[in-house]
Amino acid sequence: MAHSTAIMRKVVTLILAVCVDLSLFYASGFEVIHRILGHVTRIWVSAALRCLALTVVTGLSLGELKPLLIRFITVHSLLPAVFETGTKVLYHEETQCGLLADMRCWLMGTGASLAAALFWEMTIPDSDDAAAGKEKKQKSRELFVRVLHLYKPDYPLLLGGLVFLSLAVICEMFIPFYTGRVIDILGSQYQQNEFISAVLFLGLYSLGSSVSAGCRGGLLMCAISAYTCRVKVKLFGALTKQEIGFFETIKTGEITSRLSKDTNLMGRTNIYDTHYQRLSLAVQDSMARANEAANEAVSAIRVVRSFNTEKHEARRYDRCLMVTHTLKTRRDTVRAVYLLARRLTGLVMQVSMLYYGRLFIRSGQMTTGNLVSFILYQSDLGENIRTLTYIFGDMLNSVGAAGKVFEYLDRKPQVSTDGKLEPDQLTGHIIFRHLNFSYPAYPNKTVLQDFSLELKSGQMTALVGPSGEGKSTCVSLLERFYEPQEGEILLDNEPLKSYEHRFLHKKIAVVNQEPVLFSGSIRDNITYGLPECSIDEIQEAARKANAHDFINKLEKGYDTEVGEGGGQLSKSERQRIAIARALVRKPQVLILDEITSSLDAESENKVQEALASCPNQTLLVIAHRLKTIEKADQIVLIGDGRVQERGTHQELMDRKGSYYKLREKLFTEGNSPQ
Repeated sequence: MAHSTAIMRKVVTLILAVCVDLSLFYASGFEVIHRILGHVTRIWVSAALRCLALTVVTGLSLGELKPLLIRFITVHSLLPAVFETGTKVLYHEETQCGLLADMRCWLMGTGASLAAALFWEMTIPDSDDAAAGKEKKQKSRELFVRVLHLYKPDYPLLLGGLVFLSLAVICEMFIPFYTGRVIDILGSQYQQNEFISAVLFLGLYSLGSSVSAGCRGGLLMCAISAYTCRVKVKLFGALTKQEIGFFETIKTGEITSRLSKDTNLMGRTNIYDTHYQRLSLAVQDSMARANEAANEAVSAIRVVRSFNTEKHEARRYDRCLMVTHTLKTRRDTVRAVYLLARRLTGLVMQVSMLYYGRLFIRSGQMTTGNLVSFILYQSDLGENIRTLTYIFGDMLNSVGAAGKVFEYLDRKPQVSTDGKLEPDQLTGHIIFRHLNFSYPAYPNKTVLQDFSLELKSGQMTALVGPSGEGKSTCVSLLERFYEPQEGEILLDNEPLKSYEHRFLHKKIAVVNQEPVLFSGSIRDNITYGLPECSIDEIQEAARKANAHDFINKLEKGYDTEVGEGGGQLSKSERQRIAIARALVRKPQVLILDEITSSLDAESENKVQEALASCPNQTLLVIAHRLKTIEKADQIVLIGDGRVQERGTHQELMDRKGSYYKLREKLFTEGNSPQ
């Protein structure tokens, strides 16, 4: 009911406003008004009265006036006065509409005002309430300025493109003129010299336009390509600096979409922001989700095949694509409406020009060549305006893409890497002091509670306990993948965050249970991040990891390609290369996270012997095979996010507490603690 009332009020307001405006418009044409005020004064007084009357009528009826309506009223009222004044100043004459106010003149002014308001709304729209309320929403103009700033290294190319663009436009301006000139020469008394001159100039300007347009396109494409490459590098660098929690909450498909598609769209950023843009943003998000679904299924194809869920994954991917299809349909419908408006506008303009052109030719005010030139000029102008209307959606995509890319570029990692400390000597003495920690993805689930632990320099500390109790979390915090909510970690009595990022990760090395290798050679993987390593250092680390012998047996030795993810090697071989990668850094603190499960007994013994040869190295081991850590200087049993027991193997066995029960449980279940 309220909605119907609002619509009825708007209809009544429209009718009342039209009646008031027509009354004032016709009144301005009265002869008595002409005699009293004169031509120019009359039209400006009429414009002021119409503007005031329309503002009062709509304001009283609708209440608050929207900016779009204010702009339309202003343009609608002032357009006839501006047009008449300009004609009077430039041509010293008065138009027919200025002398006689009739319905045709009123309709022409209203149509022009509507077109101007529509063009303004398309190019520089007002932010709607929904968009304005979104957090971190960047305004279109700000995005445009930031994009231009990133283009700074390419300013010479852009300037060259602008110069050639100007030359192309200047040349194209003369082409319709000389085309009409040729038609007039052929239609009247033929004069060969004038004809040859007109054709020559027509050809020269056409050639100049083509060459300039080609140079313009080449320079601008080079600038866009260089810009896109530079933005991709900046975005990739910003992404790699984010904390681990960021990658746990943001899906891989969305990140790759920003890197691949959005950075390309950014190169064509313009300053638009409408309903089409919001649909385009939704399409980009849905495509990222579809890519994520496909990536998950392909990367886990063994699991998919094992559980016979091929059809399930296909249906899940189809649902994602259907969401994208629906959004694209809505977006393309908006574009179709603009396309229809463009075609109708063009058709009306062509019919009007031909009709009035015939009248002007019959009255002798225009030649056939002039009409052809005018039509060509109108066609060029109309084509440019129609192009803006037709492709504005693609430009809107660029704004949405730029906003998403800048969102990642501007994001500050929640785990700071601004430390500056780089001491010459490091003992590796570590203290976990009263830590409380929950993962960012699960803030309500506390993993560590008032956790305190000391790792003494040059000693081996082993963390044991059931899965999910916080052992690997300690490693993640020591690696500064996360920041504890309370408490701190000290390295040589200095907060861990005060150390320089690269220095810290050279002094603290980790070997995980699931080794990760990168495409490239064995040499590249061992020296990953340390390109200055010599072959002697590489071989020494490989010997300590019991990897040197099997590497030498390979055809290309250390230059053997490991394949994607190390797929050309066995798990044991990958594990030993990962150990060598850690040892080549000569870390002061070495962390081994359940690595013995991938090693045979011989390799395990040789690795332990190699580690024992480094007495000043602090060693932290996480293990389920209790036999492997019996010689540890300190064994720490973790449960419920706290330290439950600590001591040597013999001390804990004599205490007959939780560690003793855990070891007995392994025997009872028929599993050797080894």
